[in-house]
Amino acid sequence: MKWTALTVGVLALLTVAHALTPVEQQLAELYKMLAGLRVGMIANPTSVDEHLDFLPDVLALSPNVPFNITVFFAPEHGIRGDKQAGATVEDYYDPVTGRMVYSLHGSRRGPSDEQLQLVDALLFDVQDVGVRFYTYVWTMTYAMEAAARNGKTFVVLDRPNPLGADVVEGPPNTMDAGIIGRKWPNAPFGVPTRHGMTAGEIAAMCNAEWMSPKVDLRVVVVPGYKRSDSWASLNRPWVLPSPNMPTFDGTVPVYPGTGLFEDVKGASEGRGTTRPFELIGLPAAADARAAEALTAALNDKKLPGVHFRTAFFVPTFGDYINKPCGGVQVHVTNTKTFQPVWTGLEMVKTMQAMFPQNVTLNKGINSKSGIADLQTKLPVMTVQQLYDAWQPLLKQFLAIRAKYLLYL
Repeated sequence: MKWTALTVGVLALLTVAHALTPVEQQLAELYKMLAGLRVGMIANPTSVDEHLDFLPDVLALSPNVPFNITVFFAPEHGIRGDKQAGATVEDYYDPVTGRMVYSLHGSRRGPSDEQLQLVDALLFDVQDVGVRFYTYVWTMTYAMEAAARNGKTFVVLDRPNPLGADVVEGPPNTMDAGIIGRKWPNAPFGVPTRHGMTAGEIAAMCNAEWMSPKVDLRVVVVPGYKRSDSWASLNRPWVLPSPNMPTFDGTVPVYPGTGLFEDVKGASEGRGTTRPFELIGLPAAADARAAEALTAALNDKKLPGVHFRTAFFVPTFGDYINKPCGGVQVHVTNTKTFQPVWTGLEMVKTMQAMFPQNVTLNKGINSKSGIADLQTKLPVMTVQQLYDAWQPLLKQFLAIRAKYLLYL
């Protein structure tokens, strides 16, 4: 079948009649939108169709696609997910598609003007996890700014928020943290830790509220998606969006809180195990009595929707490679009541109080948490006091966010 603008349009009109899946409906709309254009694609392993086929390969190699993928741009971890956390992503020639892949994770955060001469439009298709310090949506905004400077269209193939798009938790960041949370100079704040938005909604908000110049933005929405939809209800397979986000049910719900442990010296966030961000511990608690005491202290707080189980692990890579660690596995017992940001702060505070000679907070925890001087505030303030302090900013953010919600 030869694709033309007419046949693509007819397919879009017949979507409901043929009961196409949401992804098939989105692709029909995308084909119509980009027909005849040269396209640069920002992608990673989550860029899959309803058959789990890798869309960069499909779009670049299929004769039925009515536009030309001329180049790829790689966010953190690379377009095929072959780079570990912190690893440099280099430019390279992709032997499967025969296209150049330019890195957007490193010294270059957005496409160069020269690279954008190869395209008429940029396409972003990456599954976010709904947490501010996850890098992908900020890579998206840097690419949007580059597209705006060069008069290129920017298209977001939107995907659901796995954490749910109906809950917002945490402080809007008041400092620019770049790739883990932007704050434009003309804005008083950025987005909260758990922002409750899709990539398309964040793109629309950043473009309208803070970017200058504005980009020609198009969002291909997820048909039938509702803000209250859980990931399980969507019947979508979980594709690792990054190497240390292996499971939806375990890793994703806790990540907004336990992600803080990346900036806690003396503690392991579980990298190098099969349950990163669920397993939290430290070499100083390798003794069973110390680990049990930590578990009891956390469970005594009676935090909603979570239970802590004593666990021991030996990371196979990372800062604590081959070092026995004792601590906890975080078991979410009720996703509706669980507050991951609150829980993460309580965990860090408790661990530091119990192991003061072994656990210190790195400066990076300020930008990771979005709380200025959390290093000094957390030991002397309660989590309730921290929460109370950011409520005025959160209220202001929610008013802005409401203007750009694409789903009911």
